[in-house]
Amino acid sequence: MGGPKHSLAHPRGGTWGGHLVGVFESLWPEGPIALLGEPLPDRPELPTFGDRREGPAVALRDWCATPAAAADRWWVVACDQARWTPVRLAAWFRRVEKADPAAEHWVLAAHEGRLQPLGGFLAASLRPVLAAAAERSLTALARAIPHLVLPVDGPEWLDLDTPQERRAFEAER
Repeated sequence: MGGPKHSLAHPRGGTWGGHLVGVFESLWPEGPIALLGEPLPDRPELPTFGDRREGPAVALRDWCATPAAAADRWWVVACDQARWTPVRLAAWFRRVEKADPAAEHWVLAAHEGRLQPLGGFLAASLRPVLAAAAERSLTALARAIPHLVLPVDGPEWLDLDTPQERRAFEAER
């Protein structure tokens, strides 16, 4: 859509990024949050880190190379996955915990036959491994480290990449 999507207006109010922060905080009110790029207009107090605009894999590697708050896992989500709800995220997290109880993997989704790294949960112990990786695609990064792939369905996994997809999303409400 010609630029960063995190500050686009969400049909439920606020921004796409602010919506995702709210979904996360509904489950983990004190959980650490790190945002890529510019601050959210509706949540300017949240910490951000720079984006070299070289793609999501490079951004993830850069973030993994920075200090982070203590957490067992990190939800790595794209701002254009704006359909997440607290109910859907809680259900996904229960599946992640069951599949990876010791938090030793990057738990990814397979949606409509396609690997979907964004929306997955990354074990915090893998951050140094990703920081040192050279891969430039999320799929290659995922395959280079311990990972699990769980089949999923649901609209929350659909990226909103085009103006047509955005209009369809906004019409859902």
